[in-house]
Amino acid sequence: MPALPDFPPLLRLALLAGLIALLPLCWWGLRQRGASINTRLAALTALTLFLTFDLIVFGSFTRLSDAGLGCPDWPGCYGEASPLGAHGDIQAAQAALPSGPVTLAKAWIEMIHRYLAMAVGLLILVAALISWRVRGALPHSRWWAAATLGWVIVQGLFGKYTVTLKLYPAIVTLHLMGAMVLLALLVLQHESFRARPLVLRAGLAPSAVLLVLGVVLFQIALGGWVSTNYAVLACTGFPTCNSQWWPAMDVGQGFTLLRELGRSGHGAFLNFDALVAIHMAHRLFALAALAALVTLSWRLWRQDAAVARRYALALAGLILWQAASGLSNVVLGWPMIAALAHSAGAAGLVAALTSLWARARATAPALRPQFTPSPAAGDLYAARTSPQR
Repeated sequence: MPALPDFPPLLRLALLAGLIALLPLCWWGLRQRGASINTRLAALTALTLFLTFDLIVFGSFTRLSDAGLGCPDWPGCYGEASPLGAHGDIQAAQAALPSGPVTLAKAWIEMIHRYLAMAVGLLILVAALISWRVRGALPHSRWWAAATLGWVIVQGLFGKYTVTLKLYPAIVTLHLMGAMVLLALLVLQHESFRARPLVLRAGLAPSAVLLVLGVVLFQIALGGWVSTNYAVLACTGFPTCNSQWWPAMDVGQGFTLLRELGRSGHGAFLNFDALVAIHMAHRLFALAALAALVTLSWRLWRQDAAVARRYALALAGLILWQAASGLSNVVLGWPMIAALAHSAGAAGLVAALTSLWARARATAPALRPQFTPSPAAGDLYAARTSPQR
């Protein structure tokens, strides 16, 4: 029979997450005091979107610093709300294995990531509650906010199983992709509040933008698989891999999805050729992603609208950013700053393409029926809406 959860530490953890979320909520409330409900919700969505982007980058830092198991249980740290309360357990684990995975520094990195994730979840909960209450005033369905809330709960479960299943590669990759989906959901909602349709011409349809977004997401999934399996340095040198144009690769082992970290599907240690296959798949598909992004950027530049050209420049900048950071990972031996820049660029591409697709498929908002007072209530309505003298 599974053990029942120890509720007091969970309550302390929830209280701590609430206090963290209270800071951006207070800032938002003060900044948007007196604004319309749509303006306030748009600002709250933008704030949550910004923190979600930060969460994705910090999640990459957590993984790259080998802090994913800094607290080997979930949601707390050795049953405590912070590493302060778990100091004795952390010291014992660190003394037993000084190189990790549990050290005091890694425990703090892991818990800060969880605190930020819970704060983002609470902001999404607040936005969903407000959206449900004022659903008649929203420019989009109230179910978008509900879907975002449901998805962030799924993300929490991915986070849980990332820890409890000891960095199981498929779960870690799904956790990354879930973060990108969450980012896209928030961008879609934010764009609906801003209501800025963009008409694409010269045969460029919104479906083409969606196709490029799909290509980029697949490339991000391959990149997550590379990072999860620590295959970044399986190939040294560029454009060759280990001084070979077509090195030996074990695709079967490399892309067996249901297996533990460092193991093949049969439980043996993962061989080096499998890591090379994982790395090369990401490197080769990058050519397809590059071609799709360059083509889209060029076709946007040919549009008449200035805003389309701004998207073209943004995509071109992100392409160069990703190319530079990706090559730096290989040539410079996977430095932390380059790896984080690569993760940030991937999130930036998802946000930019989702924004472009949302605006390209939008139509001018329909006018809402306006309230017209009855003749009998005319004097009262005029008295309430006329300026005071």
